[in-house]
Amino acid sequence: MNFTLENIKYKEILDIPYLALTGPGVTCIVGESGSGKTTLLKLLNNLISPDQGQVSYNEVNLEELDPVQLRRQVVMFPQSPSIFPGSIQDNLQLGLEFAGKPLPSVTELNHALDLANLEKPLDAGVEELSGGEQQRLALARLFLLEPEVLLLDEPSSALDDTTEVLVLNSINNFAQSREITLIMVTHSKAVANKYAETIITIHNGRVIGNQEVAVRG
Repeated sequence: MNFTLENIKYKEILDIPYLALTGPGVTCIVGESGSGKTTLLKLLNNLISPDQGQVSYNEVNLEELDPVQLRRQVVMFPQSPSIFPGSIQDNLQLGLEFAGKPLPSVTELNHALDLANLEKPLDAGVEELSGGEQQRLALARLFLLEPEVLLLDEPSSALDDTTEVLVLNSINNFAQSREITLIMVTHSKAVANKYAETIITIHNGRVIGNQEVAVRG
């Protein structure tokens, strides 16, 4: 997997002459609030298009790819993911229906909940879940999609410190076990230093750092 951004300008938010993101592995994008981190993720998912320049995925211009097919391979997890009325099982299955994928077994659904550290029965109503639990439900739905690339925008922002560690470990282990590329926006340098193999630093819409992190034992 590789993304290439060339001569990118987007409004007054991003100005990136060149950036390459390769996988599999974990890349963290760090920078202060308003620096353009989330906008960069949206470009990779073709949720927005650059005003100037080109974004390529596996050497193909995103403008030449079917956006629906792209988003089945390159899945974005926003800060406030959508949760639908109904049960936990309804929400897990809806994600797969939208992606045009076959429905998994109950065992597979429960395994996804385990990966996301959500200890709730499948028939529990989503109205019973806290904000952090709803975010973990959305993560479980994401795991079931098994994409090539996960784009995560502050995936632990609604979680307490203990749950944050559990969830980030689960995300990291999931990506490693399936050789999935993980590109994660985070405000936390500690999170980036713990999980990333590459750290991209953005300031005022420009890439000011591109650091390879030593492989951890």
